[in-house]
Amino acid sequence: MLSDAELDRYARQIILPAFGGAGQARLKNAHVAVIGAGGIGCPAITYLAAAGVGSLTIIDDDVVELSNLQRQPLFTDGDIGARKAVVAAAAARQINPHVKAIAAAQRLDDQNSTPLLTGASLILDGCDNFGTRLAVNRAAVALQIPLLSAAIGAFEGQVALYEGWRAGSPCYACLVGDNPNQEGLNCAETGVMGALAGMIGTMAALEAVRALAGWGAALTGRLAIVDMLDRRWREVAIAEDPECPICRG
Repeated sequence: MLSDAELDRYARQIILPAFGGAGQARLKNAHVAVIGAGGIGCPAITYLAAAGVGSLTIIDDDVVELSNLQRQPLFTDGDIGARKAVVAAAAARQINPHVKAIAAAQRLDDQNSTPLLTGASLILDGCDNFGTRLAVNRAAVALQIPLLSAAIGAFEGQVALYEGWRAGSPCYACLVGDNPNQEGLNCAETGVMGALAGMIGTMAALEAVRALAGWGAALTGRLAIVDMLDRRWREVAIAEDPECPICRG
């Protein structure tokens, strides 16, 4: 299933006993839908493409702005005003010609989530819009697609993997609720350290590769939290909400 060129390209991964050729083949056959080509999405897309994920669908309706360049290194000054999804998909294809990268320059919502996400092996959500995050979660549960959610703000970042359709496993709404009108903060309001976005986006890509290839202990139902103001790391279990209207409704 892997060509000679692919075997050479991925040799440093394939040689890992816990990963091997079987893990690489799983990545080649995988399809990841990336929600948001921003601070988290840019490094995640970079490393998913480099790792050899076969198909990427990049969903983002935003355009590149000057203020993005501090933490979104897929973009340059020459990309200002261009659609993020289009530029990011082209960059992914340039990083790895074996990867099929498709741009969906639109905002995901409850109306278009099914056609955009159907067929994905995993969803990686790094968007900065709370309403979109909830719509992604509803679709992930309905379509039974693992949801890897990552977020950043100021000096803190977090990553979690949700499989809310499974018995005993929480969904994103079990943690935050499903009220789209609740207040949420974004980087424009809180600020963010640029390198933190790279760190959390790369961590999200690593957890996506782990979940897709099946090595190590998956992050399912757990929230990894990083506070880089004081360099603190912790991981906590996410409680299943028995009254959750999304996964237990």
